[in-house]
Formats: sequence, C-alpha cells, structure tokens
Amino acid sequence: MKYIVMLMIVIGLALADFATGWIKAYCKGDVRSSKMRKGGLNKLAEIVVMGVAIGSEIGFEQLGHYYGHSELAGIAGTITALAVFGYIFTMEVVSILENYGEINPQASWINKIVAKFGVFKDKDKED
Repeated sequence: MKYIVMLMIVIGLALADFATGWIKAYCKGDVRSSKMRKGGLNKLAEIVVMGVAIGSEIGFEQLGHYYGHSELAGIAGTITALAVFGYIFTMEVVSILENYGEINPQASWINKIVAKFGVFKDKDKED
C-alpha cells in the first residue's frame, strides 16, 4: 500500500505542477506546445523514476529473503525509495510555489520561500 501512496503523491504533484505551469504560461501569453511537450515528458520521467525506486525497494526485499538478509535489504530499499520520493516531492512543491508566485505577484511571501531554494529556481530559468 505504501508504494501506491508514494506513486499517487508523485503523480498528483506532477499534475499540479504541469497545471500551474500551464496557467503561468497562459497568464504571461507564452503558451507553446514545445514547452508543454517538454514539461509533460519531464513529469512522465519523474513518474518512471519513482516507479523504478519502488521496484528497487521490492527487488532489494526479495533478494534479502533469498540471501537471508531481509532486514538489511529492506532498509536499503526503503532508503532508496524514500530518498527518490523526498527529492521529487521537494522539487515539485518548490516548482508549484514558484509557478504560483509568478501567477500571483501579490503573493510576495511565496517569492521569499522560493528564494531560499535558489538552486531549483536558477536551474529552471536556464531551460
């Protein structure tokens, strides 16, 4: 069940980021199919990566049972899945906040929060 929850959270955040990105582009008059295609493929790749992390956790657990080290393998798999989930979760939330900050300039508090994650903001501006 935890795998489904993690995957659903990633899918939900990816959809929310895609939607806020589209709204931001519409508000700025910058809707382009190439950007939408690239953004959609990026979101699909995130979902695939999360699926691979979940599959790795399941695979580590099975290997652990086979080799008699199920507890250690379970810990390694959990750390892998949680690390990937944590990274994607943080990246998507920052991107959603960034999009909202550009959609609604009156929400200056968001820009202060996003500024603390300058690494994400600078990388996104290069694309």
